[in-house]
Amino acid sequence: MTDPIQDQDSPQGEPGGRFSRQPIRSFVLRQGRMSDAQKRYMEELLPRYAIPYRVQPIDYPAVFGREAPVVLEIGCGMGDTTAKIAAACPETDFIGIEVHGPGVGNLCKLIDEQQLTNLRVMQHDATEVVRDMVAPASLAGIHVYFPDPWPKKRHHKRRILQPDFVHQLAERLSPGGYLHCATDWEEYAQFMLETLSAEPLLQNTAADYAPKPDYRPLTKFEARGLRLGHGVWDLVFRRV
Repeated sequence: MTDPIQDQDSPQGEPGGRFSRQPIRSFVLRQGRMSDAQKRYMEELLPRYAIPYRVQPIDYPAVFGREAPVVLEIGCGMGDTTAKIAAACPETDFIGIEVHGPGVGNLCKLIDEQQLTNLRVMQHDATEVVRDMVAPASLAGIHVYFPDPWPKKRHHKRRILQPDFVHQLAERLSPGGYLHCATDWEEYAQFMLETLSAEPLLQNTAADYAPKPDYRPLTKFEARGLRLGHGVWDLVFRRV
């Protein structure tokens, strides 16, 4: 199988001899193995709990059946943290975006088991969802927890929190809305701090890095890292 990273960075032939470049993605879709249970969750629960991608703004009251603040989480992984936050904040509605099938299937399972009426999932590229489906000034908050740090310098362009995307996120926040990012990669934390601080629509709530907010659960991998002396950095900025 061709390396997807190489494919995404190389020119793609088009009819008529023209060439164009594929968009640089912040993720690589790997053919991870899904269990029979995960496949069943996808088949049975995804139609019930997913918001399909389409080029039109999400109608939040139609999705959730009420008027409430909405928080978007980008890259929710297996969904455990997302489900815990949604269960602890029933007054807020949440949308989790994840591209990898096993994570989407597991989050659907958690929604179903816990009957989380305030949580829905999207399986699509977050940059396209934000661009095409999230109206300006419509979000109370955005969570970006432990995104891929792409540590090699030549791959830094793949980091999702690039200046243009940060500006789009800031525009989607309502006045006073917050953008909360977390990483366990120190160099990426510095990159985040510089990028978010340079966005004129955002203001840092701390001098630099913020204390971990109580609403963000401690993941098992984060707890293990802390025991080993690894650092974790939270950043919380607000829309001005």
